[in-house]
Amino acid sequence: MDERRPADTPNPNPAPTDAHGAPDALSMIESRLDRRSFQEHNWEGTFEQYLGLVMQRPHIARNAYQRLYDMVLSYGAEKYQRFKHDFMRYHFFSDPVDHGADAIFGLDKPLMDLIDVLRSAAEGYGADKRILLLHGPVGSSKSTIARLLKKGLEAYSRTDEGALYSFSWMLDEHCGAGAKDHEFPCPMHEEPLLLIPREAREDVLDRVNEAYKAQGGHGRIRVVGELDPFCRKIMGDLMRHYSGDWRQVMSHVKVRRIVISEKDRVGVGTFQPKDEKNQDSTELTGDINYRKIAQYGSDSDPRAFNFDGELNVANRGLCEFIEVLKLDVAFLYDLLGASQEHLIKPKKFAQTHIDEVIIGHTNEPEYKKLQSNELMEAFRDRTIKIDIPYNTRLDDEIRIYQKDFGPERIRSIHVAPHTLEVAAMWAVLSRLSPPKKAGLTILQKMKLYNGKAIPGFTEDSIKELVEESPREGMTGVSPRYIQDKISNALVSAQALEEGAINPFMVMNELETGLAHHSLINDEETRKRYRELLAVVKEEYEDIIKGEVQRAISADEEAIKRLCANYIENVRAYTQKERVRNKYTGRDEEPDERLMRAIEEKIDIPEGRKDDFRQEIMNYIGALALDGRKFEYNTNARLYKALELKLFEDQRDTIKLKNLVSSVVDDETQAKIDVVKQRMIKNFGYNETSATDVLNYVASIFARGDSKGD
Repeated sequence: MDERRPADTPNPNPAPTDAHGAPDALSMIESRLDRRSFQEHNWEGTFEQYLGLVMQRPHIARNAYQRLYDMVLSYGAEKYQRFKHDFMRYHFFSDPVDHGADAIFGLDKPLMDLIDVLRSAAEGYGADKRILLLHGPVGSSKSTIARLLKKGLEAYSRTDEGALYSFSWMLDEHCGAGAKDHEFPCPMHEEPLLLIPREAREDVLDRVNEAYKAQGGHGRIRVVGELDPFCRKIMGDLMRHYSGDWRQVMSHVKVRRIVISEKDRVGVGTFQPKDEKNQDSTELTGDINYRKIAQYGSDSDPRAFNFDGELNVANRGLCEFIEVLKLDVAFLYDLLGASQEHLIKPKKFAQTHIDEVIIGHTNEPEYKKLQSNELMEAFRDRTIKIDIPYNTRLDDEIRIYQKDFGPERIRSIHVAPHTLEVAAMWAVLSRLSPPKKAGLTILQKMKLYNGKAIPGFTEDSIKELVEESPREGMTGVSPRYIQDKISNALVSAQALEEGAINPFMVMNELETGLAHHSLINDEETRKRYRELLAVVKEEYEDIIKGEVQRAISADEEAIKRLCANYIENVRAYTQKERVRNKYTGRDEEPDERLMRAIEEKIDIPEGRKDDFRQEIMNYIGALALDGRKFEYNTNARLYKALELKLFEDQRDTIKLKNLVSSVVDDETQAKIDVVKQRMIKNFGYNETSATDVLNYVASIFARGDSKGD
């Protein structure tokens, strides 16, 4: 209810209702439609009006590379530094168009390389004459990147900044210069400025580029090539009809705004290899319309030709070639001219100019075949290869699975904490090269890549680790395999019965699937992957032991008291004073046993205890000078030591080991229930998964296999 209006005052703008008082469905639909946007997207005008638009907003005449580059930049970017390297994170690749449906996580470096190529092409430095080849292992987001670019272009063309225009011919029904009652759209959605004769273009473009430069445009507005055969034929016929009066010819031109759409085959083309017997190059460059030959008298009349090949319809936008290196050699020859000269050769017609980004993607085996094929040197020379590896950063890999299996998507089954993390951990470990540095494990290497500090390793040493393995991420387990196995766990009988999945269920699925993994051909690789699963399992046990320790020692009042006691004794020790015993009222020496019991928890040796205690007192003094108060959790190292000490003190009173027994007394059960609630509140467990973890950790303690022991 609107609080600004009394309850008995009628709503001045009630929702439309039908005869039964229900909301009017048609009006609800109509309220969602934007008629103004529709009119803007379907703007029509004269060629003269379009020239006026270009002079005011020269960016509407950009070429395909300029438009694609500006589209990516329009969503913004942020600069950051990692391992002493500068990186850019382009927000477009988070898929703001479709609310993150195709978001790409990590891969900032490969995406930076892609955008650098697009910028070079937009500036006209030569990359615009190349095929962009995304190369990487299966499931590394190559197709997703291409899909994002197509989707982004479609959305961008609907904005004022991304508006683009083409034209139609207004003629009689026989494509003649009589009445202007039939509209014949340019079949390749070409730039209207191509209608300006070559001898006059340069003068017009000089004026356009002055305005474009003043508005901060990239490169220059370039109008290259000639009209397509159909428009060239119409233009020639009209010029003859009007005895060379170009203005009169332009009276037959209707300029119209176009919206890029893959579904409507405007500005986006996609080609996928098929059976070699059922395809030919006309799928790229169009084919003769045999029904119209009788009407126009010749199969070489452009009016009897369908300019509907993928390279035709992708003009002004982007053409994607799926698994491009699986194409027949004849198709690859068509791409040579399309990339270098921006020309295609429709059957029975002269070479025709195109303006589009050509992007293909392929995997490692196909690319190796290309490298070994001496006959394809020309194609290799016309491609810019951009490696798209798997993620090697754990946090980014986790985000991939959270998108598909996070709480927003999976509501009927509880996904226990760390379930997705252990799967991502195994995937990343499989992609890393074994470290060459002595004393560094592959698990530690993964943690360093993920930004965790490990004593003895600086940013320089991490940078060396990255540089010594340039092909890291080009092999390993695909995210698709992980997604499949998580899905299997979610629909398993155990998950349906318990209403939850846990890390062990997923690890079991991952290991079981190795026996018939279609991409693993040797037993040595299977053995290595199983060994990495054992590493992940051990790390997971450490994680949950730490969580249980923190849950047990999460009594804030108890940890505050322990901290105050420690600080009081340290202050007395460093100042060579005595401590008043609250119970006896007598002054005593500082409690060395208490201080060492805490310090040993974070590996402070006997010889360093004085330095550590003085460091703590200096830290407290520095806080006081800044007007801040020291709390039990202010110093991270001391806080960890206090937690571990409190855990040690309380573990025996809680008798966690008794959980593995069938008999637990009421007092112990009450304490265990408190710990369980802390697990639920602080770490995201539910009742079942918290009980499972406590039981599992209890069994570890029962074996004496605990850090606390």
